[in-house]
Amino acid sequence: MDIKYTDKHDFNKNELEELFLSVNWSSGHYPEKLCTAMKNFNTVFSAYDGDKLVGMVCAMDDGIMNAYVHYLLVNPEYHNQMIGRTLINKIKDKYQDYLRIAVIAYDNEMHFYKNCGFEKSNDASPMFITSLWT
Repeated sequence: MDIKYTDKHDFNKNELEELFLSVNWSSGHYPEKLCTAMKNFNTVFSAYDGDKLVGMVCAMDDGIMNAYVHYLLVNPEYHNQMIGRTLINKIKDKYQDYLRIAVIAYDNEMHFYKNCGFEKSNDASPMFITSLWT
């Protein structure tokens, strides 16, 4: 398998819908919104197997000090092939001069992020306001 990586921001809604739903993320039900979101992110790296979008990472930043990894997802059919780690390494390379790269990790994904060099905060917890789109 020859995975190709790109930094494009322009996706079609079908490929985003397929990738996001492959990991059971509800945002996959809003592919038009995802297309707009990808265009607005500061940083997007994606992984392709031929023409198939199989992974992506998206980050926002303040331009100098802080970057936040908002999305990291890899189609489960492609797990354990270093795609997620490669995407995180691209983020780490891009933001190497920043003071902080932050991510909110679900509990069952903590081990992955720790293996990529992230550390769990002892004095902070993520908080959310989640709006359900209609």
